Amino acid sequence: MTPMNYKLTPSDLTFLYEGCKHCFVMKVKYGIAQPSVPIPGVFSVIAALQKDYYSNRRLEEICPGFPPGTIKHGEKWVKSDTLQLPGSQSNCYISGRFDIVAELDDKSYAILDFKTGSPSTEKSAMYSRQLHSYIVALEHPAEDALKLTPISKLGLIYFTPDRYENLDVSRQSLEGQIECVDIRRDDNEFLSFLSEVVNLLDGPLPAIEGDKCDWCKYHTKKSNLNVSAEVAGNNPKCPKCESDMQLKSGKFGNFWSCVKFPDCRGTRNI
Repeated sequence: MTPMNYKLTPSDLTFLYEGCKHCFVMKVKYGIAQPSVPIPGVFSVIAALQKDYYSNRRLEEICPGFPPGTIKHGEKWVKSDTLQLPGSQSNCYISGRFDIVAELDDKSYAILDFKTGSPSTEKSAMYSRQLHSYIVALEHPAEDALKLTPISKLGLIYFTPDRYENLDVSRQSLEGQIECVDIRRDDNEFLSFLSEVVNLLDGPLPAIEGDKCDWCKYHTKKSNLNVSAEVAGNNPKCPKCESDMQLKSGKFGNFWSCVKFPDCRGTRNI
């Protein structure tokens, strides 16, 4: 095959890649994305309010235990130079937008991402890919793209709502726990992951994951519906009792089943 230069977004490397390899390859390689489902607006509002509130504040006051510094950059687009990965025929580059970056007192930088929900080891490991994507883009930017180097700290700021209060007839308040999670930087592990991603994209299209992907499940059901429409009005007779037959879907695909099932177990292939 002709070597490609795949565009990878930080979000696709987390939710989409973990959710369905078939849909991931369809979007990145063939430009066919899942139907857009807007993120509930409240999460975007929360993230925007957090960004505005934290802007120009001291990092160590927000995340105790993190190195001293000032939050300087919020919601900026980044793009990496082309990445050539060992053992991969094709290349890739990173393009996306980070939440906030702090300029530390030692002149290095810290990348932080806002998350609404309870923290967990599994979630943090997945979100780590987003942060490492921003490292690659900021330390090895494309021409004219934003460059911030070196990156010395990574973190996730989790907001977990746990208290609601009605302030007056027209105002309410939503409070919650804030927890800062330190993420270890591991460039070799992330580059190995990117090689895995590019090799997947260079290979054959992964099978539809109808067992865990709602979009693949929808596609499968729609295909079955199309088959039903094609054969409608041509229902055969049961080979055992001569009764009408109905279209059903089983482990090995669609087939004709006797309408008197389970009293009659006559079947026909399509």
